[in-house]
This record gives sequence, structure tokens and C-alpha cells, in this order.
Amino acid sequence: MEYRLLGRSGLKISTLTMGTMTFGGVGWAKMVGDLGVSEAKKMIDMCIDAGINLIDTANAYSSGECENIIGDVLSGKRPQGVLLATKARFSMGDGPNDQGLSRYHLIRECEASLKRLKTDVIDLYQVHEWDGQTPLEETMEALDTLIRQGKVRYVGCSNYSGWHIMKALGIANEHRYQRFVSQQIHYTLEARDAEYELLPISIDQGLGVLVWSPLAGGLLSGKHRRNQAAPEGTRQFAGWTEPPIRDENRLWNIVETLVAIGEERGVSAAQVALAWLIGRKAVTSVIIGGRTEAQFRDNIAAAELKLTDEERKRLDAVSLPPVIYPYWHQLNTVSDRLGEADLELFGPHLQQ
Repeated sequence: MEYRLLGRSGLKISTLTMGTMTFGGVGWAKMVGDLGVSEAKKMIDMCIDAGINLIDTANAYSSGECENIIGDVLSGKRPQGVLLATKARFSMGDGPNDQGLSRYHLIRECEASLKRLKTDVIDLYQVHEWDGQTPLEETMEALDTLIRQGKVRYVGCSNYSGWHIMKALGIANEHRYQRFVSQQIHYTLEARDAEYELLPISIDQGLGVLVWSPLAGGLLSGKHRRNQAAPEGTRQFAGWTEPPIRDENRLWNIVETLVAIGEERGVSAAQVALAWLIGRKAVTSVIIGGRTEAQFRDNIAAAELKLTDEERKRLDAVSLPPVIYPYWHQLNTVSDRLGEADLELFGPHLQQ
């Protein structure tokens, strides 16, 4: 297992992170999975034995039950060097202050997560989603307070836009608050929108990148194929609607290329999709999940798969996003003056 620095911090995390949304099965999360303590323990042990050193969860997963399960598994037995990441933002009750990124909600939910996880400190605390009604100054100050209180070691964001991130980093720098060290984003061969702003920002500002749902909710696993119904037992079969697919023909072209490369290499399509992400320059770690030991075992094997340049070009040929404005104008007029961050978007286009 390879370990990479998380942004500008000195913290090293494995190129694969363990995702836990399949734990609990409460409410909407039941479509994803409903693993209990004994099953979760097997998955956690397997990931730790493989060298994965970061376990990611959120208070909103199964209304806190996911954190409870992790806490029960690791209670008093958390192996040395194993890191915990969780998130807060979404509704945890019916009251007017039971959601958002206010100081009140963030500090209360951090303390609740610590109790459920049965730990004294959260290694990476992430704001789960944007809150347009709470001043960013309040959010960043609350996160800084949690670090200074010793309840949190590092902070990150998730599902922010480019301007949200830059404004937050600007406020942190201005007030000498702790900065985000990472962002957790959706990024796959099918959904490469992050290449427009989020990945260049990560390179320019020194943010680590953790990728959630790297198989597009299982759509890139090779189990879903053109003109076939969703297999029984998958989250799509259960009615899961993320991510939105705007071009089905493009999706199936990507899947067919993943399957073809997988067959040539003797691996699964899922491993090819994960290896493509691990090999992207801006990506620090890819969050893997599953309902079964077999799914986790297959995903873990992707850490050792290295794609060739020719294989990456084949994948680019079926997945490369169009260059939108103002980027097409920059590509047409100043391609001789591009920086490292610019090339995260423009690189594959310049090779065509």
C-alpha cells in the first residue's frame, strides 16, 4: 500500500480509504447497505490488514448508527496509526438548528460524533456540504476552535465549489485559522467535472483529494451493462439516483472500455476504474466501500494495479469532458503559458 501526504499537512494516508456508508442500514442508507457490528468488524479488519489507515464516515450515515458501529468495533482496540474521518452538515433532527455549519451545530455534532465513535479525537473533521446561510467566518472559526480544543486534528471540506473553497481558504489565512487540508469530492471516469476547478485548486492550494463513490454508485463496476436491467441486490436496483447520468451512451462506452481493459489485464472493471483515479496527480486517496468481503477484497487489489499510458489514452478517448468557457479560450490562446494546476485540465487535451 502506498501512502501520500494529505495536502500540505505532514499526515500520510493510504491511497485507499475505507468507506462505511454500508454500515447501519437506517433510513435512506438501507439502499446502500445494512451491515451490523460483526460484519463491519470483518470488513474493517480486512482493510487494516491490507494497509488502509483511514476510515471515513459521517454523522448522517444511518442517522449516527454508522458511527456507533465503528465505535463498537474499534472501542479500546483502535490499532496504532489507524485514522478516523467523519463529517457534519446535514440534518440530525427536526429543530431549526439541527443542520448547517453554524458554530452551534458543528461543535454539538463533533461532540456527538466523538461519543458515538468512542474516541477522544477525530483525525479529519470535514464539513459535508455547503451552507449558504452561515457566514464562512463563523464556520472556519468553529473548526479552528475544535482543533485548539484537541477534539479534531485536521479539517477538510466536501462538495464545495471552487469559489466556496477559495473564499474559505482566504478567510482562514486572514484570521490565522487552521486551513482545510483536503476536500472530499465525487470524481470518476464518468463524472470528470472536478477537472475544471476542484483539481486545479487542489494542486495550486495544496489540498489533498479524497474521492467518494469512485465507481459511480457501482455503475462502473462492470456489473451494469448496456441495454440490461440493474442487477438485483445493487443500489440502482433499490432506486439509488446518484450520480445523475446525462449521457447514457457515453456511460456505456466507458463501461465497455473498462471491461475490455480489465479482461486484457485479468482484473475486474472496478479495479481499472479505481486504478485510473489513484494514478491521477491530484488524487490523494480513493474511498472504497462494499456490502461483501469479496467487494472489498476486489477493490483493495486496485492499489497494486498500474495502468499504462496507452490504457489511459483509451479511457480518455471515451470519457474526456469538453473544454468549457473560459477554458477553451485559454487553450486556444495561451497554451504556451500554462502552469501545473492548469495542466490538470488541459493535459489530456493537449495530447490529442
